[in-house]
Amino acid sequence: MSTSSPEAVKKLLENMQTDLRSLSMECKKKFPPVKEAAESGIVKIKTIAARNTDILAALKENSSEVVQPFLMGCGTKEPKITQLCLAAIQRLMSHEVVSEAAAGNIINMLWQLMENGLEELKLLQTVLVLLTTNTVVHDEVLSKAIVLCFRLHFTKDNITNNTAAATVRQVVTVVFERMVAEDERFKGIVEQPPSVQGNTNRRSVSTLRPSAKDAYMLFQDLCQLVNADAPYWLVGMTEMTRTFGLELLESVLNDFPGVFLQHQEFSFLLKERVCPLVIKLFSPNIKFRQGSSSAASPAPVEKPYFPICMRLLRVVSVLIKHFYSLLVTECEIFLSLLVKFLDGEKPQWLRAVAVESVHRLCVQPHLLRSFCQSYDMKQHSTKVFRDIVNALGSFIQSLFIVPNAGNPAVVGAPAGGSGSGAQGAAQGGPGTGGVSGILTSQAAFEYRGTWIPLMTVSVQGSAKATYLEMLDKVEPPSIPEGYAMSVAFSALLDLVRGITSMIERELAVEEEAAAEFRETHPEQGWQPQPGAHLVWEEMVSACWCGLLAALSLLLDASTDETATENILKAELTMASLCGRLGLVTPRDAFITAICKASLPPHYALTVLSSNAANLSGKAYSIQGHSVQIISPSSESHQQVVAVGQPLASQPQGTVVLTAKNIQCMRTLLNLAHCHGAVLGTSWQLVLATLQHLVWILGLKPGVGGALKPGRAVEGPSTVLTTAVMTDLPIIANILSRLFESSQYLDDVSLHHLINALCSLSLEAMEMAYGNNKEPSLFAVAKLLETGLVNMDRIEILWRPLTGHLLEVCQHPNSRMREWGAEALTALIKAGLAYKHDPPLAQNQRLQLLLLNPLKELSNVLHADIRQKQLESVLQILQSQGDSLGPGWPLVLGVIGAIRNDQGESLIRTAFQCLQLVVTDFLPTMPCTCLQIVVDVAGSFGLQNQELNISLTSIGLLWNISDYFFQRGEAITQELEREEEALQKQAQEKGETLNRPFHPAPPFDCLWLCLYAKLGELCVDPRPAVRKSAGQTLFSTIAAHGTLLQQPTWHVVVWKVLFHLLDCVRTSSTTADKEKIESGGGNILIHHSRDTAEKQWAETWVLTLAGVARIFNTRRYLLQQLGDFFEAWEVLLNHIQSAALSKNNEVSLAALKSFQEILQIGTPVKDSDKAGDAFAVMGVPPVLIDPLSASGPGRPLVRSDSLVERLTRYNGAELQAPPPGEESAIEDSALWWSAWNTWYRTGTDSTRPPSGPAEKFSFIPSQPFLTALIQIFPALYQHIKANFSMEDLKKLGVILHGAVSVPISSDASPFILPSFTEAVLTSLQEAVLTSLDVLQKAICVGPENLQVMYPAIFEQLLLFVEFSCKPPQYGRMETKHVANAKYNQAEWVALNYVPFAERSLEVVVDLYHKTACHKAVINEKVLQNIIKTLRMPLGLKYACPSESTWKLAVSSLLKVLSIGLPVARQHASSGKFDTMWPELANAFEDFLFTKSTPPDNLSIQEFQKNEAVDVEVVQLISTEILPFANFIPKDFVGQIMTMLNRGSIHSQSPSFTEAEIDVRMREEFSKVCFETLLQFSFSNKVSTPQEGYISRMALSVLLKRSQDVLRRYVEDERLSGHCPLPRQQVTEIIFVLKAISTLMDSLKKTQPENVDGNTWAQVIALYPTLVECITCSSSEVSSALKEALGPFKDFMQPPLSRVQNGES
Repeated sequence: MSTSSPEAVKKLLENMQTDLRSLSMECKKKFPPVKEAAESGIVKIKTIAARNTDILAALKENSSEVVQPFLMGCGTKEPKITQLCLAAIQRLMSHEVVSEAAAGNIINMLWQLMENGLEELKLLQTVLVLLTTNTVVHDEVLSKAIVLCFRLHFTKDNITNNTAAATVRQVVTVVFERMVAEDERFKGIVEQPPSVQGNTNRRSVSTLRPSAKDAYMLFQDLCQLVNADAPYWLVGMTEMTRTFGLELLESVLNDFPGVFLQHQEFSFLLKERVCPLVIKLFSPNIKFRQGSSSAASPAPVEKPYFPICMRLLRVVSVLIKHFYSLLVTECEIFLSLLVKFLDGEKPQWLRAVAVESVHRLCVQPHLLRSFCQSYDMKQHSTKVFRDIVNALGSFIQSLFIVPNAGNPAVVGAPAGGSGSGAQGAAQGGPGTGGVSGILTSQAAFEYRGTWIPLMTVSVQGSAKATYLEMLDKVEPPSIPEGYAMSVAFSALLDLVRGITSMIERELAVEEEAAAEFRETHPEQGWQPQPGAHLVWEEMVSACWCGLLAALSLLLDASTDETATENILKAELTMASLCGRLGLVTPRDAFITAICKASLPPHYALTVLSSNAANLSGKAYSIQGHSVQIISPSSESHQQVVAVGQPLASQPQGTVVLTAKNIQCMRTLLNLAHCHGAVLGTSWQLVLATLQHLVWILGLKPGVGGALKPGRAVEGPSTVLTTAVMTDLPIIANILSRLFESSQYLDDVSLHHLINALCSLSLEAMEMAYGNNKEPSLFAVAKLLETGLVNMDRIEILWRPLTGHLLEVCQHPNSRMREWGAEALTALIKAGLAYKHDPPLAQNQRLQLLLLNPLKELSNVLHADIRQKQLESVLQILQSQGDSLGPGWPLVLGVIGAIRNDQGESLIRTAFQCLQLVVTDFLPTMPCTCLQIVVDVAGSFGLQNQELNISLTSIGLLWNISDYFFQRGEAITQELEREEEALQKQAQEKGETLNRPFHPAPPFDCLWLCLYAKLGELCVDPRPAVRKSAGQTLFSTIAAHGTLLQQPTWHVVVWKVLFHLLDCVRTSSTTADKEKIESGGGNILIHHSRDTAEKQWAETWVLTLAGVARIFNTRRYLLQQLGDFFEAWEVLLNHIQSAALSKNNEVSLAALKSFQEILQIGTPVKDSDKAGDAFAVMGVPPVLIDPLSASGPGRPLVRSDSLVERLTRYNGAELQAPPPGEESAIEDSALWWSAWNTWYRTGTDSTRPPSGPAEKFSFIPSQPFLTALIQIFPALYQHIKANFSMEDLKKLGVILHGAVSVPISSDASPFILPSFTEAVLTSLQEAVLTSLDVLQKAICVGPENLQVMYPAIFEQLLLFVEFSCKPPQYGRMETKHVANAKYNQAEWVALNYVPFAERSLEVVVDLYHKTACHKAVINEKVLQNIIKTLRMPLGLKYACPSESTWKLAVSSLLKVLSIGLPVARQHASSGKFDTMWPELANAFEDFLFTKSTPPDNLSIQEFQKNEAVDVEVVQLISTEILPFANFIPKDFVGQIMTMLNRGSIHSQSPSFTEAEIDVRMREEFSKVCFETLLQFSFSNKVSTPQEGYISRMALSVLLKRSQDVLRRYVEDERLSGHCPLPRQQVTEIIFVLKAISTLMDSLKKTQPENVDGNTWAQVIALYPTLVECITCSSSEVSSALKEALGPFKDFMQPPLSRVQNGES
């Protein structure tokens, strides 16, 4: 509620009335006048309230009257009344209703009270209320009020004194505040400045406004009073103290600096009054020197007085702080004084207070800057700023060096003073005596036995003084030990902090301005203000020596981590600031200090010592005190955290690292990390130190160059405490981050860093020479780290970086070079992986720059480096292979730089790279590099360290060729573009284009390079390589040859293929025949490969086969070359020489190749046929070119379509006209050339050895002969048109020779089946096939060919004879297969039976077809067949194989069934006359053979054989006898005789009883007999002679029967009960059966055909038969029954002879 609101006013009026009523009440008795006054006052107030609207203004006007009653009340001097009145007056004042006059009255009244010593506190309160609530009090009234307060300050009463002091302070403040308010009011009004008059202050006051005047008068009098002079204005002062005066002066100066700065009058006072006063008062302190005598001794000079001195320093502080600009000269004096007070000879308290004052200055960097500008930078002026810093420094030094004389011995009693001081003293308790041994937990400094504790004196950045605030102390306090040090320390830190942060702020502002300026005016250069820089540089130059000296000493002495941290921080910020300002010497000095502190004491590090030498030579003189830069002391009481090896070339002892060293190291890291940009050349210092620390701590580089804790290799291992172990990862991390932050350095700083690292590395390399000690890898690892983080601008540092690392890679120390390589390869990999801008693909120069060092590594001879190089190539390929582009030649060069002396592992790694390239990256590389890939792959094939790699690389060549094929078109285009460009260049230079295989187009050259490489590999000394290369070469040519231009094929045939064949043939024929024991290691070699000759044989085989295959599949292409016939001849010549080589494998393979070029397809299963259409046409599958569907690549350029080619090859079969006479002639020339080769090969290989067979004479193998013969059918297809009888004879010789060749016994189990099986060998099959082809050709051929049939029969029949009479081969002894022993070198005759039998089947078959041919009839082929068959037929059971005679019989039957009709037909011509006797003899020999059946023949077998005999008889009965009239008589006679002989069953009695029943050929006899009978009763008897023969035969037979029966009856009778011999019983049974057969025949025959004589003989038998009835044998009885049965047909009544006709 404000004082002017209606409610407040109402309240005021009520209160006043109440007060007046109370007053009148109190004074009713004793003081009536007062009572009256009070009552009239009440009336007055009521009147005022009633009449006026603005009550307060009215009250103020009448205030003198209103106040009067209360003043009178105070005059009573009655306490109660006085209090009441003062309270009322205060109420009025607070409502501001007191006028100036009333105020004067009130003051006068208060003065009386004061003089009477009444109500002193109330008085002060009233004055204060009066002066603060309004401004009505001025001039003398005001001065009177102030004096009143001063007077009350000096009463006897303490409370009053203190209250009065406070009031004085407040009043003084109020006076000045009024002035400030007044200035504020008049601010806008411009006044006429008064003309400056003389010096006297009296006159000058006239220009001031009222409040200002009061203030001026007051301040002037304060100065007077302090100076002990009489005041001008404060009339009535009786007493004053200097201390109080100084305090008031200080408070005014401190609180109202504006007043003094704005008003000349006040400024004048400062200069003229205050400063001289201060200087005068200081004098006792300046002159005083603290002698050695005790403090009590009388001193000649006035002693310094603590309260005044302390207050003076406070005033000085304020003066300097606020009025420095006004009082430049005066301040210089003050500051110089201040510096002197720090002197060691001054009392301790003085020094403490002085240090506190200095601290106050140190926290004001702008002030310090002003000092520097005003003094240090002016000529002939004291270097104030430098002196302050140096004074602080020497002050700190003096504390360590001088004993604490000023400090009373009794430290234990806490001195008075502020808490922190007392507490500090108490903590310092342990005393300084035995300090050095004790490590208390308290923070302290300790240096050479002096131990100074460290206290918390103030918060950083504020100078909170302790002793400057002790305004109540009169006696100097005792200063606790370490207090001064602590303040000085804080001052030092604040000084550094202030200066550096100020300058850095200003630098930042300037940089911002510069950046803005550059943005707006890009074309102009930025010009900074030179003045500012000069000031900064001067400040730093002035202070750095002193700072460094002090900080180094403190750092050495510090035992507290926080203190150390602060000192280091100060050194760090100074170093960084010097760096930013470009002050090299101070920068290096600070850095050196940190470096030295990081290393163990007295550690020999040349970089630092040389640098320190420059500094320690300078001693800085500070006012007679010489300040040395102190070198660290060794007896430190630090906690040891690590013991390690020093990094030196000669082993020394161990060194110790303390916690402080580690802390310094972290600062050093911090410095490098945050301020790397300003380090410049001091990188050298920093890195050298770090390297040594890292070494001592045993950090070793890991991946990417980051350091990890590792163990030292030699010497006593590094010992680390747990304290440092936890720190190590952090340190390692900071170390890494330090180099990571190099990415923020500008280019110049970065170069400084790189140069420093390189020179460090060079030192490390020198140290590592000649010993295999663990080298220091710090520099190399950090070069790597730096490179990695600066990838975005790698170009600028790449050359120095990699150049140096390449040197490292050649270092003899393995660990050193290993890291060099690690760093280099990691950088290259990172460089390639980095996303550059523009990308690498568009920046070829950069890419080549990055890859170049990789190539340089190939020149290093150390295997481990090459290994690293290749591993990194592998990784580069895996990660960046797609984008290498122009870098490929470099990379391939690295991969291909292999030598045979390099050892397997290198080659293996390099090869892995190559594999990756071939599998993944061929499409991404420029096509011009493909030839390099081929060369590199070839060189891997040729290296002899690792066979598997050679083989795999050949596989790679195959993959490469596939790639060429698939991407043919693209590659061709790119290569041709390239070629044009090259050609242009060559023309411009006037040179010819030089590349291998030049005239061929570039794509073909690529292929030729590939073929040439494979060709080289085909004659490699190692068989496996040759084999693989050969296969690959031919496969590539076969698969991809179509891509080549025609002229290129010429090169392929003559330069690649034939050249290769020549080389291989030469190598094979000259190869060593010595046995190779094993394939190296414990590989066993198969016996077929155990000599070099055999291994070369394999190569020869492969090569020949390959070339042949190409000739076959590419014939249409090759035939278009001019010299195909020559090539063909050369090839055939190669085939012949291989076929006749004495190596079975080669010779056989040669034939296979022969087959192939003749395009004889191996038989295929239906599913495999290349296409039914072609199969139907009879085209060998090989012809169907795999590329007939043009695959990828260029369209196949060829003139002839598939159909045309087919017609060309199969012209004869397809009946298509030849595409041109020439080609047909040429074709036949080729085929006849092939026939001649075949014939020569055949004759040479099948000619039996001439002399007696030697053991080792070469006999061709069966597979060889088989293959040879198998060639003929196909060859024949092409030459049959002109194939003559003479050629046939040549063929016969070869076939016969081939079949006669025996087999070596060790091969027989594989070729021959077990003897019991009857199977043809493949050779025999082939022979028969050849003949078959011939006869089929004759069959469809023209008439004139048929004359060859008999020759073919002749050949076959020769073979048939082999069944009974095997052929001979020269004079070689051969054994029967059953008797041969496998392990001896014997020769085994083949089992020719199956062959002969098959030949026989062929004969039958052929005869079947050709029986009617003229040639066959004329050449008596049938007779020859029968003649040949007589041998097996006659031998029958004596044949080598039972099957032979059986086959012979069935063949004979078949042949006869065809041949006999022909013979009958041509009976008249006489061409068959000689055949009949041959045939009769054959029958005779067979049916009545001389050989006996083997004993073990079973009954079933015998019966089967008998059935065969029966078959022959049946043939006679059907095919011969019915045609007797066309057949020579004597032949028929022979037949009848045979039948007769067969029908009479006479057995030689040699058989045992038991066998007879089996051996009797009953069935045979029966058939003979039946035939005879049938023939006898035949009505077709054409000649009487025949009839006679048959009748004669019958009568002989009947007569025989009669005799047998009679003899039997007699014998039976004689024998009694003994059974007759079995043989006789059988005979009788047979006779009985013959009779029953005869009866059957007679019954069936026409009666007129039977001779009457016969009837008579038959009937005559009857009685004899009846006689046999008595026989005892049941068998005879049953036979008899059958014989008697038919006789019933004769039992009929006889007819008359007339009816019976002729008979």
